[in-house]
Amino acid sequence: MESIDQIAKKAMELPPLERIRLVETILYSLDKPDPDIEKSWVAESEARYEAYKRGELKTYDWDDIKKRYER
Repeated sequence: MESIDQIAKKAMELPPLERIRLVETILYSLDKPDPDIEKSWVAESEARYEAYKRGELKTYDWDDIKKRYER
């Protein structure tokens, strides 16, 4: 098997568009959703929405948030 350095050297010889496709392919292979994390996010967002509807969650006006971060 080739070393990472050997693979990288070969990759650098590719035309720019092919290198971009290679990088995208590698990144895509790492971006696999974790079903347990997805379930946790769904449960959290539903709980927060229910708390909002019950008036238990403090909300902020979007214009106030924008002003806080203006430079």
